Amino acid sequence: MARDRRAAERHGRSAEAIATLYLRLKGYRLIARRFKTPVGEIDLVMRRGGLLAFIEVKARRRREEAIEAVSPTARRRILRAAEWFLATRPEAAAMTIRFDVVALAPGRLPYHLKDAFALDR
Repeated sequence: MARDRRAAERHGRSAEAIATLYLRLKGYRLIARRFKTPVGEIDLVMRRGGLLAFIEVKARRRREEAIEAVSPTARRRILRAAEWFLATRPEAAAMTIRFDVVALAPGRLPYHLKDAFALDR
């Protein structure tokens, strides 16, 4: 059981590294990786100009499975963690905020789903 968990952890870190590289090639700059808060965790926080993107990374056998894996519960967790992030960084208040998903599947380029869900304030 612990071995499966370690393998999943390595797989997740690898997926996040691939997503980070992919997004950096698209002009994004990494602000935080695995940003942990008492209310949840955000895989990647990246910036591109005046845009601040909170990014969930999912790796599955098929791209569609990866996108569907971002459940409503996961979205709420990400939204709460993003609110925490924004509350601790007043300079981010002037930025455009977006929630994206990067879906990874074997043998395919990463798929960047922009504005995958919204922050309802």
